[in-house]
Amino acid sequence: VQLQASGGGLVQSGGSLRLSCAVSGITAPYVAIGWFRQAPGLEREGVGCISHRDGTYYADFVKGRFTISRDITKKTVYLHMTSLKSEDAAVYYCAALRVAQYSTCSYHAPAYEYWGQGTQVTVSS
Repeated sequence: VQLQASGGGLVQSGGSLRLSCAVSGITAPYVAIGWFRQAPGLEREGVGCISHRDGTYYADFVKGRFTISRDITKKTVYLHMTSLKSEDAAVYYCAALRVAQYSTCSYHAPAYEYWGQGTQVTVSS
């Protein structure tokens, strides 16, 4: 199983960025994808997730600013980030979790089985 996060970079405060998570090697029929971030000196925190039925859930601190979507044909999940703030600067990770057919998703990091390597997002003021 591989998850490849990409799209990070330097963006000005108030700007936008789109992260991608390419997923391969998962044979389970139902998979949830979560996005997480970790800033220096802080614990990893959940940003949001998308279920296999396209339900999306977000942490309060990104609601209205971040959106998760996916392209099934490309096996890629996206994190669209807008109105970026300095406190959004972190290494962003995507992760995958095999779920039951009628499950939703959560952004509780310990639940996730497979992790990508992370992509750095830097926000300049």
